[in-house]
Amino acid sequence: MSRDQRRAERSARPASHRRRPGFRGRRSLLALFLSAFFLVGVCTATGIAWDPLTAAERSDRSAAGPADDRVPGDPGDVATPSATGPSPSASAGGSPGAKAPDKGVPQTGTDSGVRPAGALPFDLPQTATLRSGDAGKKLVFAHYFTPYPLSLDNAKADSDYYTRNYLDPAGESGKHERYGGLLRDRPLPVQPKDGNWELANLQQEVRTARAAGIDGFTLDLLSLSGKNWDRSKLLMEAARSVDPAFRVMLMPDMTSLGTDDPRVLADALADLAAAPAAHRLSDGRLVVSPFKAEAKSAAWWTQVMDALKSGHGIRTAFVPLFLDFGAHSGDFSSISYGFSEWGSRSYVGQESSTRDVRRAHDAGKIWMQPVSVQDARPNQGIYDEAGNTATLRATWTRSIEDGADWVQLTTWNDYSEGSQFAPSLHNGYSYLDLSSYYLTKFKTGSWPKIVRDTLYLTARTQFASADPSGSQSLVMSLRKGSAAARDTVEVLSFLAAPASIRTAVGTAEDVREAPVGVHSELLPLKPGRASAVVVRGGSTGVRVELGYPVDRAVEVQDLQYYAATSGRG
Repeated sequence: MSRDQRRAERSARPASHRRRPGFRGRRSLLALFLSAFFLVGVCTATGIAWDPLTAAERSDRSAAGPADDRVPGDPGDVATPSATGPSPSASAGGSPGAKAPDKGVPQTGTDSGVRPAGALPFDLPQTATLRSGDAGKKLVFAHYFTPYPLSLDNAKADSDYYTRNYLDPAGESGKHERYGGLLRDRPLPVQPKDGNWELANLQQEVRTARAAGIDGFTLDLLSLSGKNWDRSKLLMEAARSVDPAFRVMLMPDMTSLGTDDPRVLADALADLAAAPAAHRLSDGRLVVSPFKAEAKSAAWWTQVMDALKSGHGIRTAFVPLFLDFGAHSGDFSSISYGFSEWGSRSYVGQESSTRDVRRAHDAGKIWMQPVSVQDARPNQGIYDEAGNTATLRATWTRSIEDGADWVQLTTWNDYSEGSQFAPSLHNGYSYLDLSSYYLTKFKTGSWPKIVRDTLYLTARTQFASADPSGSQSLVMSLRKGSAAARDTVEVLSFLAAPASIRTAVGTAEDVREAPVGVHSELLPLKPGRASAVVVRGGSTGVRVELGYPVDRAVEVQDLQYYAATSGRG
């Protein structure tokens, strides 16, 4: 069958279940590149314990609207190894799905919690400023997903569990082969460490979030026992030890928790609430914000809150997060302090946020607005068109203009959905740095002054219609309601004064004029490398280059946008 015939056959099938016959492809040289990456000493940090997501703990995270579009029997479910780490029989090798950094492209896992000088186009206000007065009332959280910490086994990145089993289509005995591997990106690699490296890496993540201006994490509680639970408790300790004012909001995940007993959940929440880091209002009420709250009735949640009060003396501020806010908010209004929803992952259709915020405020509730980068789920066969940074900018704009009270970045580190803000191998700190700009406006009410030129470059490394040549048989298609797929390179410039932007995309070179302030310029995607440089008064200034070239022939479908910033070298 020809490639065109295979494409026609896939197009005739349901959008999120397109399949085609596959054959085993070759593995990439990711392990060799990562080995060299460590030898040159550009990654100096720590590791953390392993705990993939089991079948009972698979989180839903439907981003398209009211429907629960979890795929039954999600093949991303993985078996839990022994407490000492992954099974020694796990396969080794590289990953066609996760490109290795090219030589000369710095990638660093070092994070002291302090940004390098000049990393941002503006001067981020001090933490105390962002947390005091009116700014301190506007809270920004990042959704923490326990299955994907900085390291899964405290091994070097060229041979760790991410590389061998999550990024490699043949990993975990081939269970992820039909969709090209479980993940397409991973946390920025860190070096192994002696001592309590699990705690050390969680502390690093808290420092990273705090340095970006984030107030805390919303903690996705996938289970009430096992490694994900243990990591949840350890995160509470990490937050307290790094910054006693860093908040952790408890978010029981109702797509995966294995209990129908309100008292069991209340006991578990009380256990975590004993930690000083647990997010409470100024009046002492514990904030509980269940994911997909509508999975249980308002009466059931009332029993949970009653059990917290009668059994543990804990008063609750209930902030349910809905997958269908419009259908369920009325039922929950009498028991809720505020509302939230998971939201859309495409830049179109964000206008509904205005209606939702108004509805919450009219009911006397606070509103927690979702802010997102992108969403691509190989193991579910769906993705949203993020439009380079258009989704990130649109969702932040809605939060600011619609008067949201709190913000939730969705997500900090769910690499299985490609929605991460956290520093990653393919994006570095780009999305987190961009968010700090909008976060400052959200909290302070004023746009920060741009004091240094900074460029952000985003593009995919393959065309949206690319047909993978490897063993992948389930390919992703657009989720209903998404913007149309596009093949573009975006240069997002933050300029202190007008300048020319000289670009190169493959063999195509161009010069565009950019005004002072923030400006987005789109260029056609072409094979090869992409770069941009500021030119002013005949002199070249800051420069940015994507460390990953665009290819027409690909082994694995990868529809996440990659990013780079001139601010990080």
